[in-house]
Amino acid sequence: MAESIPVNPIIIRYNGLFDFDGLYAAIIDWCKSYGYIWEENTYKHKVPSAKGAEQEWKWIAEKEVSDYLKYTITFVPHIWDMKELEIEKDGKRKSLTNGRIEIHIQGAAQLDWQNKFSKGRFAKFLGSMYKRMNRREIENIYIDNLYYRLWNLQALIKKFFDMQTKWHEYKTYLGED
Repeated sequence: MAESIPVNPIIIRYNGLFDFDGLYAAIIDWCKSYGYIWEENTYKHKVPSAKGAEQEWKWIAEKEVSDYLKYTITFVPHIWDMKELEIEKDGKRKSLTNGRIEIHIQGAAQLDWQNKFSKGRFAKFLGSMYKRMNRREIENIYIDNLYYRLWNLQALIKKFFDMQTKWHEYKTYLGED
């Protein structure tokens, strides 16, 4: 059976007006640009209340890195108090969403995802030897690569929500003490 090595989850929370369709397209575009296959696994919609509707999705993106290793990224966006609004911007009508959104992003590297090393005692022995010999490569290259890709995705989503500042703490201001 395939072993899954998870990386630290990322949670993004935002409250306000946003373009959900644009966010959805940006995440899919990010996945396609890095070679992931996209699947929308679950969609839940609760009946709207006075505050608004509640929706939850589960999206899964997978990428076969090698015959032995596969990346899986799970997105779980959850929106509360959701209301669709139409605004006019630059003379064009645009549909935006107002509400609270929380996005959980969980990445994992699946080892022996094709179950080649699970068919017998000798195959399991070979699989454990292969994993032991390639442990550093798996941890230092593949797991780190997935980890930093998730942070890249988080930066994209934060930029989409305009949650990042133009300056950072290491920026020096010219002409100021």
